[in-house]
Amino acid sequence: MKYLVMVQGTQADYEAQAGKPAAGVPGWSKEDVQAMYAHMEALNNDLAESGEMIDGQGLVEPAQTRLVGKGADGKPVITDGPYGETKEVIAGYWLLECASLERVTEIAERVIACPVPEGANEYPVVIRPVFDGGGDC
Repeated sequence: MKYLVMVQGTQADYEAQAGKPAAGVPGWSKEDVQAMYAHMEALNNDLAESGEMIDGQGLVEPAQTRLVGKGADGKPVITDGPYGETKEVIAGYWLLECASLERVTEIAERVIACPVPEGANEYPVVIRPVFDGGGDC
């Protein structure tokens, strides 16, 4: 079974990781960022070695993103980020192929064990099974 495993964040979290405290979030030190990257690199290496990793990427800050929707007149409405109506956005993801929901949950538990500075925002990890295309929608 394939699973999408997602981590969340806010614009303030991205700014904090760049060393700028924002909205009650402490600025991260260079050592804090290195510890996070080391943790994630070890996790990614383990997932690649086990054959469970299909893909995984960190995503750019919300300020560099764009929403494309439909206006009342049916024409496209384009909004550059960050968006006031959305607090958290997907900050990164893994697409994994795992034997069970229990296994992917174990992986998510490793993700939330990532070191962060005291006072930093922490979010739950979202696990979504990928629809395989069989059956009725």
